[in-house]
Amino acid sequence: MASTTKTYEIGPRSFVLDQAKAEAALAAKRVVGGRETMTFNLLPLRYGWAYELYRTMKANHWEPEDVQMAKDIEQWRDERALSEIDRWIVRMAIGYFSAAEGIVGDNILHVVRELMTASELKLVLGRHAHEENIHADSLLYMISSLGIDPHECEAMFDDIPTIRAKNAFVTSASQALRRDLDMQDPRSVALLAKNIFLFGQCMEGTQFYGLFGMVLSLYRQGKLPGIGTMFRYTLRDESNHIELFRRLLRELVAENPEIWTAEFRDELRELMREAVALEQRFIDDCLPVEGVGLNADEFAQYIDYIADRRLEGVGLEPLKPGVENPLPWLAELMDVRKEQNFFEGRVTEYQKASALAAVSDDEL
Repeated sequence: MASTTKTYEIGPRSFVLDQAKAEAALAAKRVVGGRETMTFNLLPLRYGWAYELYRTMKANHWEPEDVQMAKDIEQWRDERALSEIDRWIVRMAIGYFSAAEGIVGDNILHVVRELMTASELKLVLGRHAHEENIHADSLLYMISSLGIDPHECEAMFDDIPTIRAKNAFVTSASQALRRDLDMQDPRSVALLAKNIFLFGQCMEGTQFYGLFGMVLSLYRQGKLPGIGTMFRYTLRDESNHIELFRRLLRELVAENPEIWTAEFRDELRELMREAVALEQRFIDDCLPVEGVGLNADEFAQYIDYIADRRLEGVGLEPLKPGVENPLPWLAELMDVRKEQNFFEGRVTEYQKASALAAVSDDEL
């Protein structure tokens, strides 16, 4: 039998390295309930996809202050440049996302990342949380640039029922995991899987897309180009976040197949159904009257389309099989299979030379 040790003779000293121990450490890596270590040693990598995704996210780094807001300020001050509904969409976007980005980041740091036992998963989740900070910072930059009263934003996510309902929908699942849980218990693992699905596929993957579409429709019309640019950067980040949580869910199920029962799959589909209903009611509040190129029914159907793509991405049956994308122009900017690629024409200062290839279409 071949030796599993390797000896290094350095001067008078001998150092013996045990390969078998390293192999055992790799075998003990799991998403949850695996080998605990305080050294944050990434090697040997078990989840190579997580490290590659971390590098992609890092290479896509951007800062809000580098986005020019002069045109946005000019249009915001000019009563003729923007309609009442244009301004309302911006206020709703800032009001909702100023709470939502923080909710996502808090859940990553204090729930999901805390329960992971593989260091490469903690690494990429830390990057995810950092990007949520950048998104929150970008909203502050928008507010200060346009001179919007920040107290008004606070009032929006407290006083508008559809925003409050969307936030309560996800925070309840996050709060359920803020206690000591035995991650050897399949019931606890199922709770975490539900959380990952809820935040990754329902919230970031579906409920963010109504306002993404509306803001980008304004951007397409030449309105608020700075805000539109930041939302495009945010959307690129979100596509990586969705993929991260999709892969985490798939890995968690692969390692704990006992949780993937017909009843649990039905529970996840019902969560998505509720997420869609909440988002469609929210869309009605964002578009109480139609604007140029803005129709609430079309955006509601778009949410049905996105939701089914998210379900299929994690191996679940769609809610509305065959639903079509009612906004083909929007697909060129934010279609789930293209959203990784539409930044190719942007300036290159935010794309490091070492960037890896974006997530493939097949993976989305």
